[in-house]
Amino acid sequence: MKIHRIAADATSEAGPDAVWALLSDRSTWPSWSPLGAHTGERPGADGTPDGLGGIAQFVTGRTRVREEIVEREPPRRLSYALLSGLPLRDYRAVVELTPAGGGTHIRWSATFTPQRPGTGWLYGLVLTRIFRGMVTGLAAAARSRA
Repeated sequence: MKIHRIAADATSEAGPDAVWALLSDRSTWPSWSPLGAHTGERPGADGTPDGLGGIAQFVTGRTRVREEIVEREPPRRLSYALLSGLPLRDYRAVVELTPAGGGTHIRWSATFTPQRPGTGWLYGLVLTRIFRGMVTGLAAAARSRA
């Protein structure tokens, strides 16, 4: 089956450290994104809720997804893998923060393979819309808190 790639970009007036402070704390995500409630399920290997290996759940409407942090490079890169909640295989999202003048360029991207043939375009459309809300919300929240 075809691997789908999606992405959304935004730039914040806040510096990378300010953006990272929000991105690296998944409990803040519902306050600045289209995601619903957050629950930490398992802390990361370092004992922090969002450390490498940390698992969290997000509930948005009737959808409950579980995600695990699989890469963490402060304040530049955060990656997570979908464990359950959507009919997708090999889903991995990467959020990259790049200094841009006095601010930060944010790129939220993902790759996945749909479990059901012919549905990849639909999940790509929906997830791209969510990612746009994620990057614009993160950029605005970091700017207002900086």
